[in-house]
Parts: sequence; C-alpha cells; structure tokens
Amino acid sequence: MKLWLELHTRFNGGNNGKVFLSMNEAAEILGLGKATVQRAFEDLQDKGFLVLEQEGNWYHRRAHEWRLTTKATQTRSGKKAATNDWRFWQPEKTKRGSGTDPSPSSVVPFENPKTSHGSKSEPVRPVSIRSLGAETEH
Repeated sequence: MKLWLELHTRFNGGNNGKVFLSMNEAAEILGLGKATVQRAFEDLQDKGFLVLEQEGNWYHRRAHEWRLTTKATQTRSGKKAATNDWRFWQPEKTKRGSGTDPSPSSVVPFENPKTSHGSKSEPVRPVSIRSLGAETEH
C-alpha cells in the first residue's frame, strides 16, 4: 500500500508511463527493506495495478519507468483511457490437502479404535464447548 501511494504522489496528471521510482529510492523513502519493496513491486504488477514501461539502468543511474493502470496515459495523439488491468486479476486456486496424504477423505475415524478388551465401540463425537462447565450460567 505504501508503495502504491508513493507512486500516486509522483503522478502529475500527464506523466503516466513515465512515473520514475527505483527500488533503492522506494526502500529509503518508505523505510522498508529492499526485498520487501521488490515483492511489493512484483505484487502490484501481478495484480494489474502497475506496468513496467521502461526498465531502469543502475550504471546510467536511471530509475524504472512505471505506468499506473488506474490512470489515463498522455500520448502524442491524445489521452489513452486507463486500462484498469486489476479488474481481471483472480487469485490462484489452491489445492486442498496434502499431496503426500494417502487418504485425504478419511482424516478422522468414524469409530473409536477396536481394542482386544473393553467396552463396545461408539461413534466419535466432537467435544462441544457447551458440554464443558456448569449446566447453568449466572
């Protein structure tokens, strides 16, 4: 969020696509680690809020040039509408369970384990919070 807001403060209405901010400068200004800033840039790009227009160059002391997808871009032929790429972002679907689990469907047994001695088996019942404590309340 801090990085997104910093990029917006650098947008002046006509420089979209040429919003300059390097990772080192962002880390210094925002008081964050370089790895955190790099992850933030990647996250904003992956989710469609930010596009890298021109890669910076450390040796020529040029910062990356960014385009905010929520803002219009000024071109020679006029203004180009905001692309709002973030609208198309979908979180990745994750698989449930473990790939190493041989039987993910039978995690909890339906009956207590059979023993050679003792009483007959009973269905396993979850412990309810209501069943603990006194029967009546204050």
